[in-house]
Amino acid sequence: MARRVFLHVGAPKTGSTYLQNVLWNNQDALKGAGILLPGYSWAQDQAMTDLREVEWRDPRAVWTWDMLAAETRRWDGDAIVSSEALGGATAEQAARGVAAFAPAEVHIIVTGRDLWRTFPSMWQQSVRARNKWRFSEFLTAVEEGRFETFWDMHTPNRMLKKWGDLVPPAQRHLVTVPGPGAPHDTLWNRFAGIVGIPDGVCDLEDPTANPSLGAAEIEVLRRVNEALGDRFPHRTPYQLVVQRHLVNAVLKNGRNDVRFGVGLDRAEWVAGLAEQQIEELRDYPCHIVGDLDELRPARSHMRETTSPDELDDSRILTTAIETLVGMLEHADELTRQPNPDGVRALELLRVRAAGKLRRTFKRVASARR
Repeated sequence: MARRVFLHVGAPKTGSTYLQNVLWNNQDALKGAGILLPGYSWAQDQAMTDLREVEWRDPRAVWTWDMLAAETRRWDGDAIVSSEALGGATAEQAARGVAAFAPAEVHIIVTGRDLWRTFPSMWQQSVRARNKWRFSEFLTAVEEGRFETFWDMHTPNRMLKKWGDLVPPAQRHLVTVPGPGAPHDTLWNRFAGIVGIPDGVCDLEDPTANPSLGAAEIEVLRRVNEALGDRFPHRTPYQLVVQRHLVNAVLKNGRNDVRFGVGLDRAEWVAGLAEQQIEELRDYPCHIVGDLDELRPARSHMRETTSPDELDDSRILTTAIETLVGMLEHADELTRQPNPDGVRALELLRVRAAGKLRRTFKRVASARR
């Protein structure tokens, strides 16, 4: 059975994609070091949707939380399960999630980032998950207490109370995301130190980075979401079509030159929330890797920016036309690529047709005799 299981439960937009890419890119090396990543990346994602019983679970999903736990129990070393959406589980779901790995020693890892950077990143992520609300609508909903999901999934104090309370204090870990300008590997080194991954085991190069979109590009996507209606519903159909062919292939490669963020009119509100969060975490018994001060927005980075809501239509039109050109180039590239799936399908049709012909000839020959 597994000795220790590390559950990395979030939050989204705290470097989780980078951590997961390093983990999965080095799965074999980690296994050689005695650390298992059960299943595969999509299996852990499917298991998360099973544990949370979300309505957008892919009907074709086969992996369940119990299956993931069963594979982990067959392992003799340590194991890591990482899904940034686990933070959205209810208290009852979190309890079931931890209990599934008994009798292993379960550790909870939460990553936290300052709210000034979290707010725009989270809103952008919601649009990339098919949401249609404007940035100002999102901020107002959070400010007025009409969007509790944000606090449940994006603040370490909430996630630690829900997940961390299920294990002893020594098995609760908070990793703070370093501020801008920190060495690229700082976050990884903090995470790896908790799990006990030796230096040099993992190649830290990440060929699948997840860059943020600029204000114009994310606004184009938001308007596309509005126009889609019922087509390509969240989650899998949207990921296979819109995320793959529009976001990943085109928008991420656009200019993305207009950055956006919380306006200075909300600076004191954000700063107050950060101080409240830091005070709660100081009183919470857990292992902190990094510095709680990193959850405080840096005043030097709190500057006025252009909201996607404020862009004029001429800029949106220019970006939309650039996006169309990019999609044409993407479509042209796809038509020039070999299609092994299509070749296999044609070969299967050829084999089936040949079989039908043989059977037909046999029936004709038998009838003649």
